[in-house]
Amino acid sequence: MENHKHTHQHSQKHIKAISNRLSRTIGHLEAVKNMVKRDEDCSKILIQLAAVKAAINNTAKAILKEHLAHCIHHIDTKENKQSIEELNKAIDMFVK
Repeated sequence: MENHKHTHQHSQKHIKAISNRLSRTIGHLEAVKNMVKRDEDCSKILIQLAAVKAAINNTAKAILKEHLAHCIHHIDTKENKQSIEELNKAIDMFVK
């Protein structure tokens, strides 16, 4: 069976939006790292880490929604079961 993981393409708009979200999150996490280095208040650091965590979760949701909306319907019928199983595994790993 042909590997179907790369048989679909995402729009450049989607890729740019996800990339921008990740860049903002990385910047935010770097700022939190600097807060730690400056020995700032733990409560403030935890609040910022919660914001980073929410940003990561929101990025994952955006990826999942796009996948469900635009990718699943392109899957060949005989590959459908395997693709859904792989998606379920990825979701399970993410929400641990």
